[in-house]
Amino acid sequence: MIVNLITISVVTGFQQKVRQKVSGFGSHILIMSAGESSMHESEPVRKDQPFLDMIRSDAGIRTVQPVGYKPVLFQSEEQETTYKLSNGKDTTEWSYQVQGAVIKGVEPTYDWDFFKQHLKEGKLPDFHQDTCQNHVVISRRLAADLGYEVGQDVSAFFVRNSPVKRKFKVTGIYETGLEEFDRQIVIGSLKTVQELNDWGIQASIIVADTLINGNLVVKAEASGGNGNYRYDWGNGFETYLGFPICPVRDTTIRLIISDYWTDIRAGVEETTLPDTAYLDIHVEKSNGLPCSFQLDELDELPREIIREDGMTFAVEDDGNRFVFTRRDGKGSSHAYAGGFEITVNHWDDLEETLDRTHRTVAMTITPYDELLQTSSIMENQPDIFMWLGFLDVNVIIILTLMVVIGIINMGSALLVLILIRSNFIGIMKAMGSTNWSIRKIFLIQAAFLIGRGMIWGNIIGVGLCLIQQYSGIISLNPEVYYLNQVPIQLDWVHWLLLNLGTLLVCISALIIPSVVITRIDPVKAIKFNS
Repeated sequence: MIVNLITISVVTGFQQKVRQKVSGFGSHILIMSAGESSMHESEPVRKDQPFLDMIRSDAGIRTVQPVGYKPVLFQSEEQETTYKLSNGKDTTEWSYQVQGAVIKGVEPTYDWDFFKQHLKEGKLPDFHQDTCQNHVVISRRLAADLGYEVGQDVSAFFVRNSPVKRKFKVTGIYETGLEEFDRQIVIGSLKTVQELNDWGIQASIIVADTLINGNLVVKAEASGGNGNYRYDWGNGFETYLGFPICPVRDTTIRLIISDYWTDIRAGVEETTLPDTAYLDIHVEKSNGLPCSFQLDELDELPREIIREDGMTFAVEDDGNRFVFTRRDGKGSSHAYAGGFEITVNHWDDLEETLDRTHRTVAMTITPYDELLQTSSIMENQPDIFMWLGFLDVNVIIILTLMVVIGIINMGSALLVLILIRSNFIGIMKAMGSTNWSIRKIFLIQAAFLIGRGMIWGNIIGVGLCLIQQYSGIISLNPEVYYLNQVPIQLDWVHWLLLNLGTLLVCISALIIPSVVITRIDPVKAIKFNS
């Protein structure tokens, strides 16, 4: 009983803890672009999917949350290292530590329950506030490796069309003990991930450092999408991205930028969501003559910066002065996500809920020409869950061995009881007792012995499990076992079934040894013992 109780409690606890932690970093069900093997590098999908309301109304589903991922390189502060040279002199070198991770972008409404349980320092960010968009939560392992602390600003590098460096503020440090995931996952804002991934299109209008016959050149700038851009300056989409201008009155230029595949006249609903930018021009002075602007010695257009961010500036020649105010587009990245993470209410209902979700997604026609797929966490983390499944085989083997050992021990004990009570058996038969009535006496005695052993086994087994559950005195190597201590899960249903099953199996198995009673001759038994 001690071995069986500990085996079931440890294996059940191990499966539950690992499952909870793996699911806490991700989810039970994923919806993402079809053909992708991982959401970490998946193509974006639209956030306003028509099937979301139907999925959220499913009684088996607890949360549906859009998320996005972006690989990142974190850099430590400059570190000083002093070496002693062969000539006895000291030399100092300065270096940086760099470690790769993945930022998981979440919305302000993200379910933080999992990270609240494992938060060790600081606090969780509030992404409702624009000032918190650069806040991140990192693991204790990452903090230790790079020397990060709560409240510290850290440097991070991203790969886009060109490398990008960003600053983030560490607001919280978590630790789950699941080393493989702790090293990898950093929690940040979905808005930041959307921008870093170049999802959607970002449009702007600039005044270029180029002149055509003394005229200024207004030019479009775009990022995101598929890189194959088209521009609508007011007369429909065209491919030219700029034109010369010498304004004579106040005006506003509007620009819509979209991408396309082959047909420049294709509808915008078939491509990335477009973005709109504006350029306001105020003519402060005009001589009515053609413009005669000139570049400086650096081949740049001289500008008078009016606003510190450079969005408002003035340019002038001998007779003209124009004030430009850029109003860049807000971008359409906010309309996209890497996919949707779904958590279910009960793990046992995962397969049924996945099937319903798959049918809902597959049968809903999306207006965005997207192909989507659904998958469960067991499909996305097959190695871990295959390993957890093997533990069930170990449990069956151990329980079977322990029951067989128990049956052999009790069978031997019953045979001894029968042999030393052969005189009693002979007398009972001589008095007219049937074989079955005598066998029941010995089976009841055996059940009493089994019950007494089970009581002590339960006391010791449950006691050891409780000690480990509340003290964690037996530790594990998290790099090997995903956990830093032996987990315990005392399930009272399992406990009851184990006790009842053990009692019934052992007593049933003892019916066979009790057949020996039927072969005892009362005359010989009484004579032998007299």
